[in-house]
Amino acid sequence: MRDRDLPLFAWQPPCKLIAFPMANRVGKIRDVARKLAEKTTERHAGYYAKQVTDGLTAHFDRLGIPPHERDQQIDAFWTKVEQEVLRLTYQSSGAGSHDPRGAA
Repeated sequence: MRDRDLPLFAWQPPCKLIAFPMANRVGKIRDVARKLAEKTTERHAGYYAKQVTDGLTAHFDRLGIPPHERDQQIDAFWTKVEQEVLRLTYQSSGAGSHDPRGAA
């Protein structure tokens, strides 16, 4: 028997796919937040959010990401989108300064 024929040398560790964290995809987060903020009704916003969630779910399923990890990634993504929507809303809420020391 040769050294190369031993089962130990033929063993390959299982592969694990590590997806890039959705919470760090700043461009996607900003794009979704901008589009979400532009929706005129709650119904349109809800439908758009469902479309995005369904798309992300399908993408993770194609990659073979386990459901619990997929759900964590999507939840973290939506948390960042909500933060970005708040930032956009606060930023565009008026032409005036938001300096707390400003004149009353």
